[in-house]
Amino acid sequence: MARKSSKRDPYDHLPSEEDVAAPVIPCWLCGRPLGKTVVQHHPVPKSRGGRDTVPMHPICQQALIANFTNSELQRHGMDVEGLLANPTVRKFVDWVANKDPDFTATTAKKGR
Repeated sequence: MARKSSKRDPYDHLPSEEDVAAPVIPCWLCGRPLGKTVVQHHPVPKSRGGRDTVPMHPICQQALIANFTNSELQRHGMDVEGLLANPTVRKFVDWVANKDPDFTATTAKKGR
């Protein structure tokens, strides 16, 4: 009489889902790994014809919106270094660098 099931798992040589590491996606602005909440940000605002999106932390997106107008964001486009040249944004990125990926806090109001 044949056995109905084997004692050995025929798929035990394959890596399990826990063993396979998910690719780490960095935030477009600060470069930290993304957490559970991810925002797809338009570097060039949609109102200015932007179509491309980049993954960001919600707090990083709030910092950009608080420090730049849509016209300024359009001028910078996909240039992260140009945005980081702003002293307020550079100070924010340096401050948030050691925080947890899901860290959230209130950001300053628009100082325009």
